[in-house]
Amino acid sequence: MKRALLGLWLLSCVLSVDSVAQKPSEWKYVEGKIITPWTEKVNVANVHPEYPRPQMVRQNWLNMNGLWNYSIVPKQASEVRPVSFDGRILVPFAVESALSGVSKTVGKDSVLWYQRSIDFSPKLKDQRVLIHFGAVDWKCDVFVNGKPAGTHQGGYDPFSFDITDLLVKKKQQDISVRVWDPSSDGPQPRGKQIKNPHGIWYTPVTGIWQTVWLETVPTTHIADFKQVPDIDKQTLNVSATLTNAAATDRIKVTALDGSAKVAEQEIASGENAVLNIPNAKLWSPENPFLYDLIISVTRNGKVIDEVKSYFAMRKISMQPDENGIQRMALNNKFLFQYGPLDQGCWPDGLYTAPTDEALKFDILKTKEMGFNMIRKHVKVEPARWYRYCDELGMLVWQDMPSGDMGNNWEQRPGITGAETDKDRTPESENIYKTEWKAIIDANDHFPSIVVWVPFNEAWGQFKTEEITNWTMQYDPSRLVNSASGGNFHPVGHIIDMHNYPAPVMPRPDLFGAKQIIVLGEFGGLGLPIDNHVWQQKDNWGYQSFKNPEELYARYESFIKRFEPLIKKGLSAAVYTQTTDVEVEINGLMTYDRKVIKFPEAKLKAIHAPLYNADWVKLKP
Repeated sequence: MKRALLGLWLLSCVLSVDSVAQKPSEWKYVEGKIITPWTEKVNVANVHPEYPRPQMVRQNWLNMNGLWNYSIVPKQASEVRPVSFDGRILVPFAVESALSGVSKTVGKDSVLWYQRSIDFSPKLKDQRVLIHFGAVDWKCDVFVNGKPAGTHQGGYDPFSFDITDLLVKKKQQDISVRVWDPSSDGPQPRGKQIKNPHGIWYTPVTGIWQTVWLETVPTTHIADFKQVPDIDKQTLNVSATLTNAAATDRIKVTALDGSAKVAEQEIASGENAVLNIPNAKLWSPENPFLYDLIISVTRNGKVIDEVKSYFAMRKISMQPDENGIQRMALNNKFLFQYGPLDQGCWPDGLYTAPTDEALKFDILKTKEMGFNMIRKHVKVEPARWYRYCDELGMLVWQDMPSGDMGNNWEQRPGITGAETDKDRTPESENIYKTEWKAIIDANDHFPSIVVWVPFNEAWGQFKTEEITNWTMQYDPSRLVNSASGGNFHPVGHIIDMHNYPAPVMPRPDLFGAKQIIVLGEFGGLGLPIDNHVWQQKDNWGYQSFKNPEELYARYESFIKRFEPLIKKGLSAAVYTQTTDVEVEINGLMTYDRKVIKFPEAKLKAIHAPLYNADWVKLKP
């Protein structure tokens, strides 16, 4: 109770400052590009107010989104925070975005500074204060009251610093953030960002682009936990990591189905809990059932920390069919996986959806169109996005954002001689490996994620077998698609071919005995819609059409080709793409989400036969 009251008191302190400081007149989105239905709904005083970490929930938290001061300064003069600032920026929208209120490019020769003061004078006993960042692109230095709190590199993984000892008594707390992002001039993972956007390459994203928040925790607290379901043994394995644990501390793990307790176990710190989940309700796109989970730390019989979470009982695996062709199986049954390439970009917020409603919208529409999977393409989303996939029953293939590009790409299976690995520096290799591990650690909780994709189309691809084997060993509960679209190696669970525009597949008799066969990209059928495009001229798709009727007819003809492919050995396919993105006009929806080019009901009707369970029989 005391902890809850403390959290409410801290929240009231911050809100009392925001009610004065967060003046709508100090911000307006930058006009000039198309906007989404949610652009005008952005509330400066309450931007992205939702709890940002649904996989590990506590009550004592403070949202620090809103208006901050900002300056863009030359890199050589960036060590000291500016005395004055250029203006106000709306966090958590990247500085290049319209919703930031700035819409300026930073680049490798400049540094972006943020500053904000909060009226926060805590009286903490046996408590610590953490500052959390959902994502900052790319190198981030955080200062509290002029003193360094920590440094982080990585544009796609969350991080936090303990700032308790940097807080001052009975004064405003001064928070500063310095960000440097070389964008396409650096070797770091950046996805499709490029300093000169064109074609399939998009506007850079610099700085804070996910929620910033404070959290009060006990001195001894749960820092992280991992969970792995086993539907064959009907168990859930849970391991928790504690900060400042005492030798006598105990961890209690409780699984719930609604209000009914399913299982409970108490273990010592450092041990694993194995909960028996009898007659488990299996998670699937048709039945995305989620159990609740509570993890608590007790000392001398008293609860000193507790987090609320959830889990699903589901299994993704590789299993041969009756002809010996490897298949992708969900819960020990074949399920054809079909979904769009989803790049998670927005004309107003770039990497950041304007609101939480918007964040969920694309998943809802994808579901309504009859897809059961999304390939999250060279970008990582906020945790709430994956929670929505868990709730709605959407399978996810998660790409590693690409970077340090420049090697040769061979997209034909079984052909060699032209492909090359990227000769990365030791620094570049370390940047990749560190962030890939951090991305997996941050997102391995979500049952919707069933496939990890380390490389796409040879973009920065290096040491493929080493990276793939490490990924398989680090997370054996998921499948690994080592190289989506080319530069194939005999490693990983999946061989993934790209082909535009029509669907094809590698021959199962040549490639299907050891790896699952998928079509990782196809389609790209383009249709520009007047007044709903990023720019009026020079838009493109892999194949363009003049009206929706022609577009739909072509798409339907592709879907009719899948039945024989699935029966022969195809396990999954990915259509390009969910929405238009900047000058690409090959989306199922326009970039502003105001026009859906394909009727949802018609798509769902023609997609439904693809999931016919009678087409493929797995080997007993």
